Amino acid sequence: MLTIVIIAGIVIAAVVLFFVGRGRIRAGGGRGLKHRFGPEYDRAVADHDGDTKAAEQELGERVKQHGSLDEQPLSPEARAQYRAQWADVQEQFVESPQKAVTEADALLAGLARDRGFPDGEQFEEQFAALSVHHPAHIHGYRSMHTAARGQSGTEEMREAMVEARSLFEALVAEQPADPDQGSSQTPQSRDGNGHAPWALNRRHAKGNNT
Repeated sequence: MLTIVIIAGIVIAAVVLFFVGRGRIRAGGGRGLKHRFGPEYDRAVADHDGDTKAAEQELGERVKQHGSLDEQPLSPEARAQYRAQWADVQEQFVESPQKAVTEADALLAGLARDRGFPDGEQFEEQFAALSVHHPAHIHGYRSMHTAARGQSGTEEMREAMVEARSLFEALVAEQPADPDQGSSQTPQSRDGNGHAPWALNRRHAKGNNT
């Protein structure tokens, strides 16, 4: 009799866990997904011509495919090297905006790969994974990727570089970001050394001193 009671308890617990799990999946839609993805949720809805259900299905798939990804830490040497490379790219923007944006795009792709995200050669897949873990910082990366393909003007490239800096800082940080906190984070106003980030002011034009 005791065995039957134990088995029944296990079955009931399994059923409860099943429906709780389904409830959590549903929570991934609607308010759950909107909270997690923030502006990226609205972007997905717009991309689907206002079809909320289709947008939530896409975002739910992103979470399903990339939610369990573990971000890999960078060594202090790697962080220092990436920061130096980013600084070099920023300096290049004054003389050659297109080249600088193209190199910054490749630099971010490589940094994301080293942190454990899909390879940057498949931008859409890498972007989808980044959107799950760093939703507050990805808009600039998308804009910069577009600009790197010569589809933006100088001012748009400048803005993309400035916005992409927040993703760079999030990825080069010593500790991985909490994906559940990503949508509530704001782009960092200072880098890991406490210095204000390079702003690419509009006065930075070819022939001017930086």
